[in-house]
Amino acid sequence: MNHVLQYIPGNSVIHRMNPVTKLLLTIIICVCAFMTDNLFFLLGLLAVDLMIGFVAGVAGRTLKIFRGLLMIAAFLFILQALLTRRGTPVFWIITDEGLMGAGRVVLRLIVVCMPLALVLAVTRISDLTNALVQHLHVPYQYAFTLATAIRFIPQFLEEMNGIMEAQTARGVAFDQARGLKKFSMILPLCAPLLISSVRRTDQTAVAAEVRGFRLRTRASAYRRYTFTALDAATFLFCALLLAGAILIR
Repeated sequence: MNHVLQYIPGNSVIHRMNPVTKLLLTIIICVCAFMTDNLFFLLGLLAVDLMIGFVAGVAGRTLKIFRGLLMIAAFLFILQALLTRRGTPVFWIITDEGLMGAGRVVLRLIVVCMPLALVLAVTRISDLTNALVQHLHVPYQYAFTLATAIRFIPQFLEEMNGIMEAQTARGVAFDQARGLKKFSMILPLCAPLLISSVRRTDQTAVAAEVRGFRLRTRASAYRRYTFTALDAATFLFCALLLAGAILIR
């Protein structure tokens, strides 16, 4: 299953960055998106997100994430435009301030959600975990918990698809249901998914203890994640983005 969080191997400049640098770039983009209401600056951040995906050689994944977010953004745009009463009426009950506010909301949503998904697409979870422990001194237990949660997301989705296929074979018409009806059909499947998740979590905990989980330290990693000139250039780019957000604000 080609999940949006699945790692895509490559040798692009984004792949070669230190995992901490990629995480910092993600955080800076998100911070800048919340610091300003300028639509042009938000569009610039969106262009940066798209550029990251294309430079990393994951254009297909980037467009897939973008299309998925657009579907959610369209609903939020209409809702925000209808609920805002301030400003000059443009059409029916929709005002100019409502349209501007809705544009900011959807742009912020897309800008904030895209970089993390793209970083996970070009970074191994193990590399991200080890880099956090090595450079940021994050306790390994917390880094392992984060990595495990990310790894389990595609597995949970695969298990849900397996349960739905089994139910479809028994005559449940998941492929014909739409909207709220399909949601009401999926809700009863949460119980078997929860049971299998608890079982998997217990098995993972036992396997980690057997492999000396509590003996792991910062020096246990076999690989060292150094910073290069590419990372320095990214730090400078992050500083410029942050300075631009502050000036525009």
